[in-house]
Amino acid sequence: MTSLTPTTPGASVPEPDRGDGTVTDAAVDAYLARIGADRPVRADGEALRELQHRHLLAVPFENLSVHLGEDIVLEERALVDKVTGGRGGFCYELNGAFGALLRALGFRVNLLQARVFGDGGRLGIPFDHLALRVETEDGTGPWLADVGFGDSALLPLALDVRTEQEDPRGVFRLREAPQGDLDLLRGSRQFRLDLRTRTLPEFRGGAWYHRTSPDSPFTRSLVCSRYTETGRVTLSGRALVTTVGGERHRTELATDEEVLAAYRDHFGIRLSRVPEVRA
Repeated sequence: MTSLTPTTPGASVPEPDRGDGTVTDAAVDAYLARIGADRPVRADGEALRELQHRHLLAVPFENLSVHLGEDIVLEERALVDKVTGGRGGFCYELNGAFGALLRALGFRVNLLQARVFGDGGRLGIPFDHLALRVETEDGTGPWLADVGFGDSALLPLALDVRTEQEDPRGVFRLREAPQGDLDLLRGSRQFRLDLRTRTLPEFRGGAWYHRTSPDSPFTRSLVCSRYTETGRVTLSGRALVTTVGGERHRTELATDEEVLAAYRDHFGIRLSRVPEVRA
């Protein structure tokens, strides 16, 4: 196993994405309050690890907007407002918002696109997933930060390390792939990462596909899930699943009131009606 290590000396560093500059100090404070984090004194590796960990514990991965008929707007202000307003989102929203927060706190952030491995090892569409390349003031990294993947690491991964990296969620590894890409593995291959810098508007096609296509997993099911200190809690339709210490418990919720209470109590999401899968 390897520990997280600094950037290789002399490695080329891409120009960071500057974002649209619309994230105010008040929005940053509200975001930090949502995830239960203090404003870091320095944009270093330790602060990044703390922010990613707290984000994953507080902000759920959810696709409710797809089934509530809500717009998904890939602009920094809208994404940050969604998080500070008590909601989560899927990868484009969560990592888009988290990247804006990190940038406002002094981190150097680049958006990266990835294609997720599906059944039979088939790769998904281009811009299937949004992840973050993050550099810190203490010269560690660069880091792969990700708060928007279903089975992501709790802590950032060292982007330039090719040996196994231990994380509370398991053992991860980044492996060279064709055309300069990287495959992320956690046992099996998770996704293929393109290291070229992207911008938020480039992900609009992927977001549109995942909110409209009958082939997208997000149009076929409802999910709202977040990590906990002891495992995970997930509301899938009307089934509440909690995992504690590796033990999985499933409860079927009989009434709309129970479903709405589960969204509120486990995820901080207050809805006026129960979302249902849209045909």
